Amino acid sequence: MSILKKSINNQLLIDTGIFVALASYRDAHHEKAKQMLKSTERMEWITTWPVIVETCYMLGKVSPLESEKFLDMYFYGAFSVFELSKDQVPRIQELMRKYIDLPMDLADASLVILAEHIGHGKILSTDKRDFNAYRWKNHHPFENLFLNS
Repeated sequence: MSILKKSINNQLLIDTGIFVALASYRDAHHEKAKQMLKSTERMEWITTWPVIVETCYMLGKVSPLESEKFLDMYFYGAFSVFELSKDQVPRIQELMRKYIDLPMDLADASLVILAEHIGHGKILSTDKRDFNAYRWKNHHPFENLFLNS
């Protein structure tokens, strides 16, 4: 197994709700999110820019300082960001059409793209409904370690 493959298998997809829960002690998932942060410390947390934008928006509603603290986490290496490419836009559109009844937003579609890129669906998300319904590569379910712990 190559070093690159080991790194990819050690990555954990992170959805908006986890970042919000970590930042806000008033969030219902705050304590569990802190526990998950500790229990996954040997894994690389990875997300996408749409998730970062959504997180900053949500945290900004609580306090502009929370958004700044969150961005500091990224700056200091707490997680990495997968760069979406223009070539992935048709797949994002396909996914958003497929899951229009939920509906799927850009942040969630970007995480499906990320799962397809790294080849697994291990994710931390507070979302009970959507990531149970979504499939990466059209038939692989996500494994939500947050809800399954």
